[in-house]
Parts: sequence; C-alpha cells; structure tokens
Amino acid sequence: MIGKNLQKLRKQKSLTQEALAEAVGVARQTIAKWESEESTPDLEMSGKLASVLNVSLDDLVYAPEGELDGKPGMQGKHMFGVVTVGDKGQIVIPVRARRVFHINPGDQLMVLGDENSGLALVNAKFFLRMAEDIKNGF
Repeated sequence: MIGKNLQKLRKQKSLTQEALAEAVGVARQTIAKWESEESTPDLEMSGKLASVLNVSLDDLVYAPEGELDGKPGMQGKHMFGVVTVGDKGQIVIPVRARRVFHINPGDQLMVLGDENSGLALVNAKFFLRMAEDIKNGF
C-alpha cells in the first residue's frame, strides 16, 4: 500500500520522482521501486518522505487509497497524534503541527471548547479579527 500512497501523494504535490528523490537524498530509481512496490523504504526514510510530503507517517503507510483522493472536506485536515497534559495543564504541540500552522514561541492561541465536540486551538489574532469582522457586520 505504501507504494500507491507514495505515488498519489507525490503527484498531489506536483513533484516528479526526481524532485522527491533529491529532497530525501536517494536516486530517482529508488522512488520508482518504492512506488511500484518492488521494495519498501525503511522507517527512517519513510519519516523523511512523510515530512517532505507534509503528511503523517500513518497517512503515508496506512491511509486507504480512497482517502488520498483529495475529497472535499478532507484537504487541510490533520491528525498530529496524542499529547499528554502536564501537572499544570500544559501541553506540547507536536513539531509538525507547529510547522503546518506556523506556530512560533510567544504566539498566542485561543482555546475554544464545545462540550459535545471537545477543544480547539485557534490563532488569537485570527479569532480577534474574525470577532471584529462580525462586530462590524463583515
């Protein structure tokens, strides 16, 4: 399955086999072998591929083909893993999530909650701009 997923994700990112190979430090033929499932990337290389393709390792390895078709409502959705709440309520946002959403040290996040759906973090600047737009009637 990883070969088909790799090929589909590479094409979604408009990357050639050569460009992807260069980005992860292998020969183009290696990418071709992975995509045709003649061979399989090791765990370290799978991590590099996932990073370059901006997907989780799980998405690269396990996502059913149909889930990679860019269905409306799925693009831009991510699952970054499980975090543990510390003694004082603090959490560490996964590195990939910080990269994807451009979260930097000192940024402020608004914590939103819905008793039925759970918690969400929103960039405070975005939230305040949205509130201002609503206040001003868009």
